[in-house]
Amino acid sequence: MSISSITSIQGLEAGRAYQQAQQLVQLSPTNEPDNEQQSLSSDPVASFSTVLNNAIEGAINTGKVAETQTAQALAGKGNISDVAAAVEEAKLTLHTVTTLRDRFVSAYQEVMRMTV
Repeated sequence: MSISSITSIQGLEAGRAYQQAQQLVQLSPTNEPDNEQQSLSSDPVASFSTVLNNAIEGAINTGKVAETQTAQALAGKGNISDVAAAVEEAKLTLHTVTTLRDRFVSAYQEVMRMTV
């Protein structure tokens, strides 16, 4: 596998991660902007922080759902297809979070190498 194909794969993974983060934001409990959300949209750092926080909360909730489904299946009360779907979703979410983390670390390292 060449370096250019690895880079393009990582770019696709980052794109998917960003898309999933945007979907998590859109799935927030209220879609109507309130005063706090309107003030956040004018501050890009706060807006990014909100997106990141919602993505992390969504990832944690996905893991909890998978754990709950697995526990129910072990107790004989769950459906194995629901467990498989929940575990696969948790796996994809973990992969997305890992990809985002790697991209943030890479971006941070790149900024630290810049000369002022």
